Amino acid sequence: RRSNDMDYARMLDEDHTPSESDILAAIGEREQWLELRGYLEQHYDFLPELVYYGKTYGWTIRYRKSGKTLISLFPEQGAFTALVVLGRKEAEKAAKRLSELSQATRRLIGSEKQLHDGKWLWIRILEPSQVHDIKLLLTAKRKPVAKASAVES
Repeated sequence: RRSNDMDYARMLDEDHTPSESDILAAIGEREQWLELRGYLEQHYDFLPELVYYGKTYGWTIRYRKSGKTLISLFPEQGAFTALVVLGRKEAEKAAKRLSELSQATRRLIGSEKQLHDGKWLWIRILEPSQVHDIKLLLTAKRKPVAKASAVES
């Protein structure tokens, strides 16, 4: 039986909007959280928004632009889970790079069904290789770009 992502203690209190320090305290100030958030900020022009996804999923930081979600990050006790939804074409792009992904992520991609709205990949981030996997999966959704510096000539 596969482990259920809902087994992890998420931030479920709708009446308490968590601050960044609340989130870091819950996940244990993980390097992976800071690395992934920094990467998203530097390479994608999606703004993070804190959204309550209901009593099952709790609070998430969703990166969304023009109605399209790039990734959602769910803080939990001692870790966090990234949700990447790959449409059919995006899943095909990711499949071409399977050899570059960790064994756990390859297994996940192989076991998840392709639904009408995409292949939902719930990846609980516990080690640095998984951040690499997320970055690679995101390239199937949208090519990363280095943002121009704030100072333009």
